[in-house]
Amino acid sequence: MRDPACSRRLYRPWVGVSSDGPGPTTPGPVAGFLRARDVSGGTVSGVCHGTLGELYQGPLRAGTDPEIAVVSFPVDRHSWVYFTPRATVDSSRSPALGEKSAQAARLFLDHYGLALPPGDWRTHSELPVGVGMASSTADIVATLRCLFRVFSLPYDTNVVLGVLAGIERADSVFLDEFALYLSGRHRVVRRLGPDIGFHTAYVTEPGTVDTAAVTPLLLHHYRRRGEEYQRCLTDLLKGFDSGDPAAVARAATTSAALSQEVLPKATFGSLQAHREGFGADGVFVAHTGCLVGYLFASRPRAEAKSELSAFFHSLGHQCTFAQGGYG
Repeated sequence: MRDPACSRRLYRPWVGVSSDGPGPTTPGPVAGFLRARDVSGGTVSGVCHGTLGELYQGPLRAGTDPEIAVVSFPVDRHSWVYFTPRATVDSSRSPALGEKSAQAARLFLDHYGLALPPGDWRTHSELPVGVGMASSTADIVATLRCLFRVFSLPYDTNVVLGVLAGIERADSVFLDEFALYLSGRHRVVRRLGPDIGFHTAYVTEPGTVDTAAVTPLLLHHYRRRGEEYQRCLTDLLKGFDSGDPAAVARAATTSAALSQEVLPKATFGSLQAHREGFGADGVFVAHTGCLVGYLFASRPRAEAKSELSAFFHSLGHQCTFAQGGYG
């Protein structure tokens, strides 16, 4: 989703960086453009993980003008982007990049003053669109990571943030750790580390959510329940600080329950009612998506997976198992 309020360019002037630190780049500017690095070595790839919604989505702090903050829940599912240099490109072939990824590539090249050499793009994704798995942002970040490698440039989070700010509200999938992140302002408020991880069992309910359309409803809800969200976020951050996945799972469950008041999941009540029976540490949702599932600090045994699958099947859904987080 493009966020007009955040479309201001955040790019900083590019300074080449080597293993010895900042310094002049080589080769230098030629006719206003930097020459492309040698990409004759074959296919280059960029990869980015998606999310299983969020462990928290709500106001950064209670108040009359809340900002939407998220702690995205990374998942071991990915988007891939490939670039293969060619001597010539078949102009009749449809571009492989999606609209937002193509826009990201243009912004990247414009920022660095680079021209893309002839070549072919290819993409692959394990992330369904429109359900809360950050598929769009993962595509963009994978594209940018591929371009950093094409031109042998060091990965620069500030450039990634600047590109995302020109395209859409985003998740923090450009990081390899949890973070408290302002999705509209594209600002990392606090890094939370890579030490927490969960095993999950989840389902995707039917339908999609238009984030832009529901944002006014969310903000009204955040103003009304600001103090509850503040306690929830405080508990979540304490859980991360102490490395306690059970505490993080409890706070995630609270955030999911608060979300039910404005964007309910049909199966959430059943999951809550049976959570203790399955030995789950918590319940998570894609707050503006269609995912809902259980958090387990320890891997469920095969028998437990069979029981979970039967339970979700009784609710009319196919269960999926995946590892979330980093620990």
